[in-house]
Amino acid sequence: MPRLTFACQHLPGATVITVGGEIDSANAARVESFIAESRRRPGDHLVFDLTEVRFMDSAGLRTLLNAYLDAEAHGGSVRLAALQPMPARLVAITRVDEHLPVHATVQEALTAALSSPEPRAARPATRAPASPDSPGPGDTSTGVA
Repeated sequence: MPRLTFACQHLPGATVITVGGEIDSANAARVESFIAESRRRPGDHLVFDLTEVRFMDSAGLRTLLNAYLDAEAHGGSVRLAALQPMPARLVAITRVDEHLPVHATVQEALTAALSSPEPRAARPATRAPASPDSPGPGDTSTGVA
């Protein structure tokens, strides 16, 4: 299994989170933790650079949706950039792209995020339900190689 990598870049009003490797049920909790640690303000716009993500399952998709729900609740947004064919197909067939805009490049995603309207008032966040192949709430194992 490819090693999971992360990077974060803070810009005024936006945070770019770069993920590499595979986002799946074995490491989705680790990805969520990195997202939580990387955010400066809940209302900032998040751009996920997924250039190096070759595989993503429903747990990875749930992780991105949870980031979206949290950002939306605080007036921010989430945008996906540079999806590879397999993750792009998953996003398209599940129609997640109706909520998480997909951009060809990180720069396009940043431009769109930073030109979006001012953040709205915060509203309560809800979490996407866990998928059958993802760890339960008490599972602390990451299974990351």
